[in-house]
Amino acid sequence: KKKTVSFSTMPNDRKINSTAACISFMLEGCELKKVRSNSRMYSRFFVLDADMRSVRWEPSKKDSEKAKIEIKSVKEVRVGKKTPILRSNGLSDQFPDECAFSIIYGDNYESLDLVASSADVVSAWVMGLRYLVSYGKHTPEAPGTGHPSLRTSWISSVFDLADLEKSGRIPVSRAVQLIKALNPGMKTSTIELKFKELQKASERPGAEVACDLFVEAYCELCTRPEIFFLLVQFSSNKEYLGLKDLLMFLEVEQGMEGVTEEKCLEIVGKYEPSKEGREKGYLAIDGFTRYLLSADCSIFDPQHRKVCQDMAQPLSHYYISSAHSACLLEDNFWGRSDISGYISALGLGCRSIELVLWDGPEGEPVVYTSPSAASCVPFRTVVGLIDQHAFAASAYPLILCLVVRCSAPQQRLAAQCLRKTLGEKLYLEPPNPAASYLPSPEQLKGRILIKGKKLPPGCEDSEGEVSDEEEGWELARRLGQEDREAPEGGGPRRVRLSRELSELVSLCQAVPFQDFESSRRGQRYWEMCSFSEVEAGRFANECPAELVSYNKRFLSRVYPSPMRIDASNMNPQDFWKCGCQMVAMNYQTPGLMMDLNAGWFRQNGACGYVLRPAIMREEVSYFSANAKDSLPGVPAQLLHLKVISGQNLPKPKGSGAKGEVVEPYVCAEIHGIPADCAEHRTKTALQSGDNPVFDESLEFQINLPELAVLRFVVLDDDYIGDEFIAQYTIPFECLQPGYRHVPLQSLAGEPLPHATLFVHVAITDRRGGGKGHRRGLAGRRGRRVREYTSTKATGIKAIDEVFRTATQPLREATDLRENVQNALVSFKELCGLTPAANMKQCILTVAAWLLHSDSAPSVTLNLAEQYPPMEAQGPIPDLLRKVLTAYETVSAVPLGLGSSGDA
Repeated sequence: KKKTVSFSTMPNDRKINSTAACISFMLEGCELKKVRSNSRMYSRFFVLDADMRSVRWEPSKKDSEKAKIEIKSVKEVRVGKKTPILRSNGLSDQFPDECAFSIIYGDNYESLDLVASSADVVSAWVMGLRYLVSYGKHTPEAPGTGHPSLRTSWISSVFDLADLEKSGRIPVSRAVQLIKALNPGMKTSTIELKFKELQKASERPGAEVACDLFVEAYCELCTRPEIFFLLVQFSSNKEYLGLKDLLMFLEVEQGMEGVTEEKCLEIVGKYEPSKEGREKGYLAIDGFTRYLLSADCSIFDPQHRKVCQDMAQPLSHYYISSAHSACLLEDNFWGRSDISGYISALGLGCRSIELVLWDGPEGEPVVYTSPSAASCVPFRTVVGLIDQHAFAASAYPLILCLVVRCSAPQQRLAAQCLRKTLGEKLYLEPPNPAASYLPSPEQLKGRILIKGKKLPPGCEDSEGEVSDEEEGWELARRLGQEDREAPEGGGPRRVRLSRELSELVSLCQAVPFQDFESSRRGQRYWEMCSFSEVEAGRFANECPAELVSYNKRFLSRVYPSPMRIDASNMNPQDFWKCGCQMVAMNYQTPGLMMDLNAGWFRQNGACGYVLRPAIMREEVSYFSANAKDSLPGVPAQLLHLKVISGQNLPKPKGSGAKGEVVEPYVCAEIHGIPADCAEHRTKTALQSGDNPVFDESLEFQINLPELAVLRFVVLDDDYIGDEFIAQYTIPFECLQPGYRHVPLQSLAGEPLPHATLFVHVAITDRRGGGKGHRRGLAGRRGRRVREYTSTKATGIKAIDEVFRTATQPLREATDLRENVQNALVSFKELCGLTPAANMKQCILTVAAWLLHSDSAPSVTLNLAEQYPPMEAQGPIPDLLRKVLTAYETVSAVPLGLGSSGDA
């Protein structure tokens, strides 16, 4: 794969960490490319006048008094390609979105479109201009002079507390520890180096530092420019967020509903470090950073941290977290058995565990999965462990999959052990023949089900023969026992089964699979089949619709191929997409496949059960797992993902030879049905240290959101081979919109302390792809064929006639949805916003234009109407007229069709 790099640094590695620094940078000036309406670009030197009232550029053919823009005439500063000129086809691919910005100015809302050398330069100009626009003529005394800021006062008070001798100086070692305590995750060497740099620059070397130098070091080390930029966007005074600012940020950008000023005050009280800020309700940059890093602002929707799905559906309607060789710590044939594997799997919410029973050397059965006879665990020890930990992480039913390889006498001992140890937890009630589906997880709470073979109904003996499954025989061959029960002339293997063990099986009776037609006619709901990975894969490819239909009523279990002697894992998504409930994973083997499994089962309170998509549960529905495009009746969505920066990234394991240099990039992967599987990567951040800036936007189309999983992978770019740094996997349905931190994990799924990715998430509807989503309606530019919902004939005349009459209303509803989305796209573009924006952001943008206008055009919004009209009072500029016309189109579409009833 071709690799790209990013040169995103400020000149001379200069770090912008305050509004004063932005304005100082603008006063010095820099080269920017000016974009004209003919799509040509010209390099010009842009500088802020010394009186801070105008921005000038040179050289210019215009008179020097005309080659400038007065700050008071600026209506808005837009980041990215947000004007018609920057969006034009001739320019769209010549520079990245984050390097462009536009100044909207004058009564006619003209635009000065500019392209910078890096996103950092854009941030400096945009932050500075927004500050100047807010403060106008009062600006000159704002930065650098006057009273100390809220932040400076707080940092100084921290210094004073550490100044035990009250000498105005503290040892460098104490200063280092103080900053490290305030910012966990920051390297000691980084802090020490910063103090050395500042002491050298100020010509004050020594073992102690004064307060002003401590404040300077803290601000340079602990200010994240991307968060400061965000604060400036929403702050009324550009230094901190007031309660109204914070409320606006939470509602508009984070998508939170029902936010009150009381809630905002609670957030300030929890995260603002300064006493003055807490008392006045101000959230400054340090408190804002702490809030964005907190669990309260996690990318993972907190609603999904507890059981949030309907648990009263039949057991066959859920995916069930399943382990294959849970007791194995290493690989299948060189590993060693150890009971801690069971504790780990159950602690992670696993609800189905495989137990392979073998004859033990001392007359009682044992469990082992390696070929070493010495590497085994007594069955009674394992059962005791299961009894102790079965419901520690989840109250929902645990399924023990017994694969019997021991003699009948030892089977009797195993049955006695299960009854005695598990007692009332063991589910022994016979299935109800009058029912059609299995009981629900809710009904089976706290119970343990045994999955295994049963003796035929007519068998009266204490033991009998039953057909065997293939699972487990690969290990038997390696133990030299493969021919012990081999039938004459081939055919299915037969094994002896004791009545005592048979009677423990109730709702999960293992039966051999013949074909889908036979199952439809004769399989009973409490009978289930196990498929090898190869067999299940063949069905998934050749007859996916039949496999989905089969799994609506019956449980199915997929186990790994015996060829996986290294205990590697199959891709669970290959079988989840076909509705297979139990995909047995090797929990001891980390990597992509276990990341998907662990991330997937996190979404329902990590209880081990996840409700399958409705399209896979409903009796009257058709779904093919190999669909290559949008699905009928399922609203396709767009995921707009901006990877902004990384924090405290660790070095890859075993990378000592590279020294301190880590050059990371981020891969974002979507795993789901084939139509959704995709991968995009950011540029490589060169020489970025532990805190790289990526600032790159990625987009994914999701056709079946309920089955999609997003995985972030951070890799170190290396010519020899890219090395793994960290990952995080999250179900699409658990994503929270807005600015979020991704808590990174190791290859084994363990949290990496303080290692995060800072991202922005927005989810919108694809144009022509389904109904409105709670996170906002929007679309994507580009012409596409309009997709109309069609009906499929059932062959039953009365039903087909009813659905035939629905064709026209469905068509009208599709037109309505499509027209509204098209109108919304135009409205957002005219407002200078992205397709991911919501209506509230658009209205606020228009309001900001009106507030910054000298001529003060008046626009009214009548909130009493169902679709509030926005009307101009008197003459208005041309751009504003276009915006109001676009808004009128958005609200007029539903009004125009609303009277037609069903539409």
